[in-house]
Amino acid sequence: MKIVLAEKVSPATLAVFKQEPGWNVVTPDQIKNGLAAELADADALVVRSAVQADAKLLESAPKLRVIGRAGVGVDNIDTDAATRQGIVVMNTPGANAVAVAELTIGLMISMGRSIPRANSTMHAGKWDKKSLQGQELRGKTLGIVGLGRIGLEVARRARAFGMNLIGYDPFISPVIARENEVTLVPIDEIFKESDYLTLHVGLTTQTEGLINATSLAIMKKGVRIINCARGELIVEQALADAIKSGHVAGAALDVFHQEPLKESVFHNLDNVLLSPHIAGATDEAQEAIGIQLAHQVRDYLKLGVAQNAVNLPSLSHEEYIEVAPYIEMAERLGHFLSHSANGNLENIQITYSGRIATGKTDLIRNAAIAGIFADSEAVNRINAAAIAAERGIRIQEDKKEFVTGGTGSVLKLVLHSSNGDTSASATVLHGNSPRLLTYDGIDIEAPLNGTLVVIRNHDVPGVVGRIGTILGDNGLNIANFALGRSIRSQRIPQGQALAVVQIDVPNAAAANAAVDALRKVEAIASVRLIELGIL
Repeated sequence: MKIVLAEKVSPATLAVFKQEPGWNVVTPDQIKNGLAAELADADALVVRSAVQADAKLLESAPKLRVIGRAGVGVDNIDTDAATRQGIVVMNTPGANAVAVAELTIGLMISMGRSIPRANSTMHAGKWDKKSLQGQELRGKTLGIVGLGRIGLEVARRARAFGMNLIGYDPFISPVIARENEVTLVPIDEIFKESDYLTLHVGLTTQTEGLINATSLAIMKKGVRIINCARGELIVEQALADAIKSGHVAGAALDVFHQEPLKESVFHNLDNVLLSPHIAGATDEAQEAIGIQLAHQVRDYLKLGVAQNAVNLPSLSHEEYIEVAPYIEMAERLGHFLSHSANGNLENIQITYSGRIATGKTDLIRNAAIAGIFADSEAVNRINAAAIAAERGIRIQEDKKEFVTGGTGSVLKLVLHSSNGDTSASATVLHGNSPRLLTYDGIDIEAPLNGTLVVIRNHDVPGVVGRIGTILGDNGLNIANFALGRSIRSQRIPQGQALAVVQIDVPNAAAANAAVDALRKVEAIASVRLIELGIL
């Protein structure tokens, strides 16, 4: 085996590969004629974030079987090109969770006890003890937005300080939350009750700008905010204004919209702690990431076991070609349905009907779960079931070889949550067109593609025309308009209708403005904007 380490790794990482007899391990300083030439006969490539493993580079690697990314993000790897070449792409999620959690706690203590200011005044020769009266963490309420690996590590540490823990994450089982002594509450209650508020979610259309002028206004006066996740979660000017007004007592930020940070609205605010994206940058975290990745790559090359793979189907090429459209459809259906789940998810029921029920469905299942978790954390088609189990969410699968209505194969998802159930079904038409068939018992055929506006409205005259007018006024072209009417059910009362509108979006501002306008129409009960991406 030939392993190419394109970027520097720790000695412990290198040692994992060196222990394998007969393996040729090429380190960065040994790459003399360029990376492409070195990959001509390589079995594995290990990168961090600097090397761009694009399609052109992969073309020079005909024998390559696996790419290991030391870290979470795989933006520097062309996963589609890798998949086409049969190359597994692996990352290392969660290896730096403790490092990020420890910095989060450290920033909370630093804000409560004004440690940076105490240090700077002492270095300036001042003994400013009276102005440095602090606050303990004990007895304070910590609101945790996002209860994945990092959020739970924060919770475990905060408990030791005697803090009251509340959390928001629709993708975690109440059982796991209770085990970690976190009380699950709606997001607005997080904002209203938190003395300290910490963010541990990924960046999605739902989480971008989560901390904004509106959410800040309902927060408790004197709240302190910590962000070691993604800079885009916070509207920076809104936070700066809230700090200047005294409504927010302070903030500690490790991530920003633009990095490296140069000009910033926070630079002249003494009660804002700034750090240069160092939450995961510890010796131990980097060592753990490297060792974890080395083990993953080694186990795949030796045993064929894929851990934390982002693209590997456990199917033959022929099987994959047949099932691939349903894998894509399942992920889109899961993503579509996740936006309508109420409360905390407890159980996912997946029913396969028709031809897909007779074949291998593991990847279809995982794709559906990955779609459901798309707005939660880094979940992919390989690790989705494991993360669901880790979060205490049960998966139930049923197979029916026959399907009514003339459709060859149908996938139905039911999400059982603490506040009720929601369901949808879909199929694939013409070999590559995923289509929604039903939504909460309403028959409606709509594309699972692009940008969708999902509208529930009272079944009264004039609503459809009003929808078209508002979308047109905001410069949004309607690509597809599907309508359905409800029958009485526990979830949908009689007299409601459903519209799924596919729109062309010139810019996000136009779509958001249209959604805001639609929500003001008296006959419209709810509006959701869902971005599924273009096939």
